[in-house]
Amino acid sequence: MLDFNSHDLSEHLSALVDTAMEREAVMLPPRAYLGASSLGEDCARRLQFQYFDTPKDTGRQFPGRVLRVFARGHRVEDWMADWLRLAGFDLRARNDQGEQHGFAAAQGRVRGHADGVIVSGPDNFRYPMLWENKAVGLKTFRELQRKRLFASRPVYATQVAMYQAYLGLHEHPALFTAVCADDMAIYAERIPFDRGLAQRASDRAVEILRACDAGEALPRISTTPTHQTCRFCPWQDRCWSLPH
Repeated sequence: MLDFNSHDLSEHLSALVDTAMEREAVMLPPRAYLGASSLGEDCARRLQFQYFDTPKDTGRQFPGRVLRVFARGHRVEDWMADWLRLAGFDLRARNDQGEQHGFAAAQGRVRGHADGVIVSGPDNFRYPMLWENKAVGLKTFRELQRKRLFASRPVYATQVAMYQAYLGLHEHPALFTAVCADDMAIYAERIPFDRGLAQRASDRAVEILRACDAGEALPRISTTPTHQTCRFCPWQDRCWSLPH
């Protein structure tokens, strides 16, 4: 007989959920493009692996617990959108064609999908403006408060700049929000358009695509596999097995 108060039951149920989520993740169609959400990452070779949908090293697939964290982020985004609308913002998550606001460049090989566009609302904002949201842990939340977006999370800042450029939302600052998953506190920051950042990201995408087309592996970010970025890369073993 099962003991419904036991620790074993919690582990058993978690294992069932994790297995199901991991199985579902494997069935998702591959993403054969460079995403704006990742172009600010440090390692260009890692982005090549992503672009080719290269199988991750054995045992380095996202476990179910991490997939649950990703799912939480999507739900928090929906909640934040509802809260903004409740506060008087006319936030559009989809365009007039009913599609998520997004862009495609380089014959569709560079793409991005924004969280939303705010077209009107309280008087102390300028419209239309891009809206981008993240669900973050307490450590990241405090770093955002202390350093602001560009200094604390340049990958997010690059994503915002790309959306502003390609969606034609560069005239007014974007609204970036982050919700702390620990206590649901809200961080908000106006993000003026950084033309240079958007251009560098676009140029980098072109460089990566050219290398992919030529079958050229771009340089690693480090000279040692013990570098922090390498240690947490799902393609660490594959990458360092290459000759250079």
